[in-house]
Order: sequence, then structure tokens, then C-alpha cells
Amino acid sequence: MNNIPSVDLADFLSDDPARKQKFVNEIGSAYEEIGFVSLKNHFLDDALVASLYKEVKDFFALPVATKRKYEIEGLGGQRGYISFGKEHAKGKKEGDLKEFWHFGQEAAPDANLIEQYPPNVLVEELNNFNTTGMKAYKMLEKTGIYVLRALAIYIGLEENYFDHWATNGNSILRPIHYPPITDEPKGAVRAGEHGDINLITLLMGASTGGLQVKRKDGAWIDAVPAEDELVINVGDMLERHTNNKLRSTIHRVVNPPKEQWSEPRYSIPFFMHPRSDMKLDCLKECITEGTPKQYDDITAGEFLHQRLVEIGLIKK
Repeated sequence: MNNIPSVDLADFLSDDPARKQKFVNEIGSAYEEIGFVSLKNHFLDDALVASLYKEVKDFFALPVATKRKYEIEGLGGQRGYISFGKEHAKGKKEGDLKEFWHFGQEAAPDANLIEQYPPNVLVEELNNFNTTGMKAYKMLEKTGIYVLRALAIYIGLEENYFDHWATNGNSILRPIHYPPITDEPKGAVRAGEHGDINLITLLMGASTGGLQVKRKDGAWIDAVPAEDELVINVGDMLERHTNNKLRSTIHRVVNPPKEQWSEPRYSIPFFMHPRSDMKLDCLKECITEGTPKQYDDITAGEFLHQRLVEIGLIKK
């Protein structure tokens, strides 16, 4: 396998049961094998993607002092601006070569959440930044719900098993700016080797390459989706919940060749998190004599807090 498998959401959305099951089988087996797919026919249209990238580039082009006023203390980086080098991969000390922004959930009034999400931070200098970001947020959330429905069927659960937990969940849309590299990095890369924390991650096409995925045999392969495809991968929460049936694969963003150091990179992942009270206990459907329970019981909120400490965004 030299690239991640490609799947078509139109198959799952069709009225043909055979096409729907084909999608379920393809995405399920891909997530058991490599943990990544590229997905076509999602709910993000080209015009919205183009608008979002324009707004994101305009924001990161603002003066540092302007951006810094949107870095809010006490939020653990869950909303607003996170400055260059603040985050690092689990187990690493070197800060990643990136700055980023977080849009968060704006829950429905009747969501009945046990927690209160912090409000999104509003950028005064760009009139369309927040509205465009939240339009993309909702379309990515909608796409993610359908992917989770397919995975529920694959696992042997009721199709809508994840709907309550993922709708109004603590998901994050993260526009990232990897600035041009000006000096030889001392052990730092654009994003160090890591697995994602959440249920699934949906990534719209980055402005340049660099994303690499680690195969089971330890070899790194470039993740190269088609221009209109999203890259979608399993996160640690879903791996844990499925008792390692679905794989949260280690991935990284490598530095470009030296002749390309002057080029910035922009990337916009959507980290799909459930409500904090979702139990991530290993599903009985994924526990067998050959694959006994691998993890202690924990809630999504407890797991998220633990991991945010490990990557340096919040203090213990």
C-alpha cells in the first residue's frame, strides 16, 4: 500500500443497499488496516473551501501583536489563537513549527450538555472569518456523522449509535499555519509523530504536501488525496472504544526539502470529539477470546484532559 484507500460517500448515501454495504466494508477494512482513507462526495463545496482558506491566510498574515490578543489564557488552547511552538507531540519537548486557531462547538439550545463549552473568539479585523469558519465546521460535522454511521454498522452496532454523542460534541476546527522555515530546525518538525486524540479527524486538502502515515510494517507513506477529497482518520478515542479493532495510526507532517523552505503550508483539520460524558469503555462487540479488553474504563472528557496535559496545552 503506497497511498491511503479512497472511498465514495455517495455509495453510503445511495438507496442501493449493496452500494451502502460496499462503503461500509471498504471504510471499515481500511480503518482496520491503515487507519486512514480519502473521501470523495462529502458536504464541503469548493466555494466554501476557497473562502475558508482566504480567511485563514488573511488571519495568519495579521501582525503578531494583533494575533496575540486572541490568545486567551485559561482555555487550554480550546478556542482562539495558539502561538508558534506552543504545542508538541506526546513524548517530545520540541514545539511543533506551527501556529493555529480553534473554532469550537456552538451547541443547540436543547443539547442538554453536562458541560458548558467556552464561546468562540471573535476576530474584529476580518468580517467573514468567524461565519465562514463555522459554516465549514457544520459541513465537516455532518460528513463525520455519516462516516460514524458507517463504522457503527461495520462494528455491529445500531447505525445511529454515535449520533447523540457526536452531535453537539466537543469538536474542534483547527486552521494551521506552518510558516516558512528560516533556520535549520533543531529536532523540530512541522508536526511530530502522533496519533489524534478524538473519534475521527477530517482534513481538507493542505496547501502543500508533507502529511505522512505509518504503515503496520513501520514504513512511512505520503498521504496524497485527490484535490476534491477529505482525508479522514481514526483517533485514539475510537481505537480505544473499539478495543483496537479500528486503528489510530501514527502520522506526522515532515519539513519540506530545503529548496521549499520559503513556502508556507496551510492545513485545516476537523477533530471530531464526542460529548464529554460519552463512555469510551471497550465495546463488547469488539471483545473476543482472542482480543480481550485492552483498556480501563474512562469518559471522553477524562481522556481529553489527560491528553491535553501530555501535549502541553494545559497544565496538570
